Amino acid sequence: QVQLVESGGGLVQAGDSLRLSCAASRRTFGNFAMGWFRQAPGKENEFVAAINWSGTSTQYANSVKGRFTISRDNAKNTVYLQMNSLKPEDTAVYYCAKSNQLFSSEYAKFDYWGQGTQVTVSS
Repeated sequence: QVQLVESGGGLVQAGDSLRLSCAASRRTFGNFAMGWFRQAPGKENEFVAAINWSGTSTQYANSVKGRFTISRDNAKNTVYLQMNSLKPEDTAVYYCAKSNQLFSSEYAKFDYWGQGTQVTVSS
């Protein structure tokens, strides 16, 4: 069993930055890819970013590429999402997820999810 706890969400203005953190309970955190997804009201869950087990490979949704950066610290069992130049359309609940693969961005390959943290960007 893996517990994931997100933090760092909040209400910001367009153009501001936020950093989300996700702390994992499991010591084997470093063996698996991690990802961030988001869900806006009335919309489906959307892939945002993923990072491989070692932190050497990343993948981003086109909508956030160049603005968001995913990173991880395996010694701290934590994954981060640095979000810069935020836009109102980034407003959503952001979920951290653990993959059962070394690297994946496929929703179906993520087997544990956090409770989510709200990010609201005002115009």
